[in-house]
Amino acid sequence: MFKVIKKEGSARRGEFTTVHGTVQTPAFMNVATCAAIKGGVSAFDMSEDLRTQVMLCNTYHLHLRPGDDLVKKLGGLHKFTGWDKPILTDSGGFQVFSLSSLRKITEEGVTFQSHIDGKKIFMGPEESMTIQSNLGSTIAMAFDECVENPATYDYSAKSCARTTRWLKRCKAKMAELNSKDGTINPNQLLFGINQGCTFDDLRANHMKEIAELDLDGYAIGGLAVGEPAEVMYHIIEVVEPLMPIEKPRYLMGVGTPANILEAVSRGVDLFDCVMPSRNARHGHLFTWDGIININNEKYKDDLDPIDTACNCPTCKKHSRAYVRHLIKAGEMLGQRLAVQHNLYFYNTLMEKIRENFDNGTFEQFKNENIFKLSSRI
Repeated sequence: MFKVIKKEGSARRGEFTTVHGTVQTPAFMNVATCAAIKGGVSAFDMSEDLRTQVMLCNTYHLHLRPGDDLVKKLGGLHKFTGWDKPILTDSGGFQVFSLSSLRKITEEGVTFQSHIDGKKIFMGPEESMTIQSNLGSTIAMAFDECVENPATYDYSAKSCARTTRWLKRCKAKMAELNSKDGTINPNQLLFGINQGCTFDDLRANHMKEIAELDLDGYAIGGLAVGEPAEVMYHIIEVVEPLMPIEKPRYLMGVGTPANILEAVSRGVDLFDCVMPSRNARHGHLFTWDGIININNEKYKDDLDPIDTACNCPTCKKHSRAYVRHLIKAGEMLGQRLAVQHNLYFYNTLMEKIRENFDNGTFEQFKNENIFKLSSRI
């Protein structure tokens, strides 16, 4: 299912084979929260023009609307959206636990109120697995507790233990669901999530525990939530040696191009983040020379593309001046063009990372680009 093709230090170049296609890693998963990229970008745009390999959808939001039962009735997320490549669904845990004033945690799961209409909802490991099975995603994420940083050591330790117990229940429920007639994707994969806040021993011990469960992949969760980047990199270094070599590794919610380059060098294979599309909608665009704010006055009569080194649909057809005008005027097309550019940039960044692995020059590529890609023009 997953094989490492090449290594440079801890960094890995791999192939991840799924029932919906093979993913070349390292890879960035484009976030389609409600089964669509915000900014008017469709599954067909991602597949045909933006070089996307994996789409990520949100279990919590799709459970609330249109409802996972309806998505199952309509044939699952692939038929519903028109996307025919791998889909990862998160467990809903992060969204549930972000509703701190609206939820109550017990051993069974979490009772919370919908942010839409206040309706009371219960979600535990079995419910999360059932929802994700109804959605028919390629990869389902285990239901875990995402603890807000900073947290006390005592609470973090208890949370890790509960997350492990929940993970075992997730695994059992997925095996049951995959064996049933009428299951949308009987080959659905399950990834476990490492937690432990910023405590080295909790992170290490939790990773050892969940590695013994022989899951399809492993994620590092609970990072990129406000802690310094150096702390995040340190936690990866603590956890990575304990992660199974033959399974894909996913750093959740990360991040900037610099974050990705640093995490790849530490052995991470998969990434996701809403930031490239969210920033694009506000005019913050990534280029191979650094980050630009297209709202700046200096771009009002600039006929160059957003990035002269970019071959995305936006850069091939439109100028900085036009994109700036659309965003300043509040035209939806401006958001669409900007989001297309940023997603294409991220996906081609991953392509260049893989190409440099193949050439044995990843570390050189990282050193040449990491500061430039983070700078603001």
